[in-house]
Amino acid sequence: MIRKTFLDELRTKSDFIWDIVVIGGGATGMGIVLDGASRGYSALLLERSDFAAGTSSRSTKLVHGGVRYMAQGDLLLVMEALHERGLMLKNAPHLTSNQEFIIPVYTLWDSILYTVGLKFYDLLSGRLSLGKSYFTGKKETLKRLPNLISQGLRGGIVYHDGQFDDSRMVISLAGTAVKKGGVVINYIGVKGLLKDENGKIIGVEAKEITTGEEFTVRGKVVVNATGVFADSIHRMDDPDSRPTIKPSQGVHIVLDKSFLQGDSAIMIPETTDGRVLFAIPWYDKVVIGTTDTPLESVSAEPKALETEISFILETAEKYLVKPPKREDVLSIFAGLRPLAADPGNPSSTKEVSRRHKITLSASGLLTIIGGKWTTYRRMAEETIDRAIKAGLLEKRLCKTSELNLAGPDYGNKSGRLRIYGDDSSAIEKIIEDDPDLGNPIDPRLPYTKAEMIWICRNEMTVTLEDLLSRRTRALFLNAGASLDIAPKCARIMASENGHDTKWEAVQVESYKKLVRNYL
Repeated sequence: MIRKTFLDELRTKSDFIWDIVVIGGGATGMGIVLDGASRGYSALLLERSDFAAGTSSRSTKLVHGGVRYMAQGDLLLVMEALHERGLMLKNAPHLTSNQEFIIPVYTLWDSILYTVGLKFYDLLSGRLSLGKSYFTGKKETLKRLPNLISQGLRGGIVYHDGQFDDSRMVISLAGTAVKKGGVVINYIGVKGLLKDENGKIIGVEAKEITTGEEFTVRGKVVVNATGVFADSIHRMDDPDSRPTIKPSQGVHIVLDKSFLQGDSAIMIPETTDGRVLFAIPWYDKVVIGTTDTPLESVSAEPKALETEISFILETAEKYLVKPPKREDVLSIFAGLRPLAADPGNPSSTKEVSRRHKITLSASGLLTIIGGKWTTYRRMAEETIDRAIKAGLLEKRLCKTSELNLAGPDYGNKSGRLRIYGDDSSAIEKIIEDDPDLGNPIDPRLPYTKAEMIWICRNEMTVTLEDLLSRRTRALFLNAGASLDIAPKCARIMASENGHDTKWEAVQVESYKKLVRNYL
């Protein structure tokens, strides 16, 4: 993916009418542009920041049906998510894996309750099951989770869900969309909607963030897939529109793998605030979260509250032999959930749901809000189908349920470079030509100079943050280590993209300020 090429295409197509123009480059927006492109529509995506810069890079890293939603009685959502979980693991083998979870139980009642509940979870997953759940005794539970507090432990309920790398998945969706003829551009924001004399939307006015260059983009369908910022696009359409988003903040901490020895993850089914808490192995680290803090306003870079961090540490301390302390935390990240609220009563939490909602305004703005990462593909399919039903697009069938995201030459690759799909061969070639580029750029992180070089050439990095936060996960895995390699990585970016030393200095300084939020 070459950003300059896409911008040139936008310039030369000033009079072109796109079938689909998507605003927002997170999981939902990228899923929509891929769905549209794979059906043969001309599809364009515009993202005002970087791809997956918001919610879509800050998840719990799970592809799951949602055990909590089953407990709430939302079986339809669970069935839908379990089906999509199966498709996601099948279609993106390079970025997903089958993860074993254990619910530690300390009472006979909990043993019965969770065993029965998870058997039902198995049943709902049908033919796309990842493995049957079962009860295992105290000895076997401690063998799989040696760091678990043993006092009072009866055993554990074993079940399976999926795990993945969220921002890498967005990049994989983008690359596949481009191969299908779609165009995706980051750092280009929508500043207004174009309307005809009848008040119908016929496109957008856009602005390239780094240069200020402006574009007029025409489209048959304009899709608002901006997550927690959806209401700002609604107000471009109708200044009097009522709020549709009830944002909530979720925080995670990252620890060294020594805090969770073994390959199994822990699921705590109910914390003091009523949420589920996970401790999950991820890239040889441990991710623990999450919290649920209602917010009145949203920001592009949400910050974890100390109370949220303390809550996670205190909850983990109740279950882990080696209790994590504040100084053990390698990284902290906060994400915003774009929960769909009731526009008629935006302050009410009764209607807040992980379900997605698709609406079509009188002017033709197609909006999707809510939802969860696991169901991104289904959400995209339903959004395009809604445009077809409204007569905005000619009918074409969805093709993403069996669309391979790893690339035709992926095969069954193993090893760490598999996260790049069949592009891993190109990185291996860089290392073959210069073996020194295959060494880790820092012993605390898994990434090599060869990866950094390949990413700069092929994955549309504009800022140092793009490289260290979302193309690699250095910022999330070890914020301090990522800061230490920042000057070296800025130099690589400058060399590959033709920037000077002043650009390097500005980027490193900007990155230093960002890292404070993660420490």
